[in-house]
Amino acid sequence: MTATYTFDVFSSLDGFGAAGGDWTGYWGKQGPELLDHRLALYSEEQRMVFGANTYRAFTQIIASSVDGSEVRDPWVRRMVNLPATVVSTTLEGPLDWPDATIANGDAVDVVARLKEESDVPLRSHGSLAMNRALMAAGLVDRVQVTIFPVITGRTGLDRIFQDAADFDLELIEHRTLDQDIQELVYHPTLHA
Repeated sequence: MTATYTFDVFSSLDGFGAAGGDWTGYWGKQGPELLDHRLALYSEEQRMVFGANTYRAFTQIIASSVDGSEVRDPWVRRMVNLPATVVSTTLEGPLDWPDATIANGDAVDVVARLKEESDVPLRSHGSLAMNRALMAAGLVDRVQVTIFPVITGRTGLDRIFQDAADFDLELIEHRTLDQDIQELVYHPTLHA
């Protein structure tokens, strides 16, 4: 049986994964429904998959955060304690993550192998370039986009689908959280 792979990403309405300026995490729009839903998602048994850049960014952000900050939200603490595979050709262990291993090699090859071998679903939060390559290779089963009610035209960082291939999307789940945050889950198919 092949494990399901979910590319999980936060987005502004205009397609940015983050923003500079005075924006905070979640663009300052998080509420109790979002945080409870995220904790429920990450309470399920699964394996995280990160690219090296996202892994480095997460460990730096977590290390510099203080108790009570959004970086220490319960779902983030749960994510950090899930087993993880970090795909990299440059990192060397040991990793500063409780249950993480390095998988050297091309992400497409690594994730194809993980999908065949894993007894639990696979999930990646962020890792934009890696997940665009995995989508193009047909390895992403679910694209879960949480859209925050903001437009960050001047301060937006990290265009989520910049330089991605073209895809048709089949909506398989949707929900509204805290009145104006949209979570959309799609099955992507490479557009021929």
